[in-house]
Amino acid sequence: EDALVWNGTEISASVPVVLDIGAAGKGQLVDLLASVLRGAGTTEFLVDASGDMLHSGAEPLGVGLEHPYDPTQAIGVVELHDGALCASAANRRAWGDGLHHVLDGATGFPIETVVATWTMATTAMEADALATALFMVDPKVLEREFEFSWLMVYSDGHAAYSAGFEGTLFS
Repeated sequence: EDALVWNGTEISASVPVVLDIGAAGKGQLVDLLASVLRGAGTTEFLVDASGDMLHSGAEPLGVGLEHPYDPTQAIGVVELHDGALCASAANRRAWGDGLHHVLDGATGFPIETVVATWTMATTAMEADALATALFMVDPKVLEREFEFSWLMVYSDGHAAYSAGFEGTLFS
């Protein structure tokens, strides 16, 4: 018997469950706040929800990319202009050596190959979900369905990025 049943717009559970909407929920909140600001006539703003942000304005904003092993350092910078930038990293929501919140659905264990991702998209909800998805899905697969740019940092120290991810990585 399934503990969780999803039927259209309804979810029911036969046992206590925890639903974590973190892979897109914070991004959706950023988009909702931006909508309130736009509705009030504000055209220049930055909504920053600790790594998930949306910028609106005439001038781009330089944003540092947090080092995945040292939050006091940056590994690079990207210019955010009229769009969203979201990040996901293994050093956030970690509770022990090698134990963090991004799990491999097939094994149930934390993903060890990717340590940090950044995505830029039109909406923060989409960028937020894609930043998490990059831990598990080849970016080429996601690029067939979504318009976004991305940067990935791996546990062996190398980085990969899309042609559209315009930023500077420090050496």
